[in-house]
Amino acid sequence: MIHIVHHPAYVSSAHAASPSQLSKNGLIRDFLRAEAGTEWHEPDAMPRAWIEAVHDPDYVAEVLGACVPPDKERRIGFPVTPAVAERSRRVVGGTYLAARIALERGYAANTAGGSHHARAETGSGYCVLNDLAVAAVRLVEEGTVARVLIVDVDVHQGDGTASLTTGHPGIATYSIHAEKNFPARKARSTLDVPLADGVGDADYLATLEATLAPLLDSVRPDLILYQAGVDPFGGDRLGRLALSEEGLIARERLVARLAIARGIPLASTVGGGYGDDTAAIARRHVTAMLTLGRAFAEEAPLKEPVAPA
Repeated sequence: MIHIVHHPAYVSSAHAASPSQLSKNGLIRDFLRAEAGTEWHEPDAMPRAWIEAVHDPDYVAEVLGACVPPDKERRIGFPVTPAVAERSRRVVGGTYLAARIALERGYAANTAGGSHHARAETGSGYCVLNDLAVAAVRLVEEGTVARVLIVDVDVHQGDGTASLTTGHPGIATYSIHAEKNFPARKARSTLDVPLADGVGDADYLATLEATLAPLLDSVRPDLILYQAGVDPFGGDRLGRLALSEEGLIARERLVARLAIARGIPLASTVGGGYGDDTAAIARRHVTAMLTLGRAFAEEAPLKEPVAPA
């Protein structure tokens, strides 16, 4: 059984500035509903205080009140309407819920999230609230886990996640990304793996295993939060790498193998994927979830069920 976290608020009307980013969630939902062997879960909105533990309270008030200043909306890439505010809060709750389910069942997928560019005082790059950082901080601070590793394979560096979790003793970050891509000014992850333009399947996969495996053994996390962006695909509008469809599938199999071999549960988020063919992008995201889920489904539950917070 593959555990899927989804909320109706995830499905927003597309904005002209980012049509694939805000409309693909409905297609992801529909494609997953056509698959057998899935179990669906609906998240609560993340409590405001938990979001404020990571983001500046003034910015949280701007988001939840749908009164984000124009300069911040320009950085985000679209207006923060009441619907977007509700979506953002539910997405954060979804990543947190996926993490808790993964701790019980080995793997769970949030059908949105991976908003890795959002920083303390502002959103950026189509990201409003940083679900990865908020979920990681909450899980550690409530004592559910001692150590979380955020693994980010989006083509863009996870700068917001790195900046929001730097110095937190229970959280480590890994980002493998196109060196010359957005953001121009990178943050410092626990481990950054910058890649040259045009890197393809073989070199990417070899580099991923050679860098991620030792970090897993060093950090020894109780949980992986996995930003599974599909924008390293060679045809992605905002990517600079050259992975094939088969290369993306091999990436998920590799990450699953490394986690399963070490008994580490994994919760995934959607992350980036951009272009005119929204259905093709959504199918890449769904393939990532199914590949990860089927790998973990072959394993017994990794831990005893975690009681609700």
